[in-house]
Amino acid sequence: VQLVESGGGLVQPGGSLRLSCAASGFTFSSYDMSWYRQAPGKERELVAAIFSAGGRTNYGDSVKGRFTISRDNAKNTVYLQMNSLKPADTAVYYCNARWVGAIRRYDYWGRGTQVTVSS
Repeated sequence: VQLVESGGGLVQPGGSLRLSCAASGFTFSSYDMSWYRQAPGKERELVAAIFSAGGRTNYGDSVKGRFTISRDNAKNTVYLQMNSLKPADTAVYYCNARWVGAIRRYDYWGRGTQVTVSS
């Protein structure tokens, strides 16, 4: 199983970035996909999630209206479009794949990509 994030970097406040997470080694379309982030000295927090069934999405309060999560099941890839970026968005962003069944749960993580918002 692999989750490989890309698209991070340095951007000025108000700018945009698009993160990608390429997945392999599991049935991507069956998994709920999420982006989390962790800033120095802070706990990892949920940024956005997109569910396998119906494509329903969920966002953390701090990013609602600015970030958009999407997925392409044909390409086994999940995206995070980040607009109107703020210095507070600076963090390592991690991709997560999760499948929860009646008696089993699978949880996979990428290694993360750094996003720095600074002038």
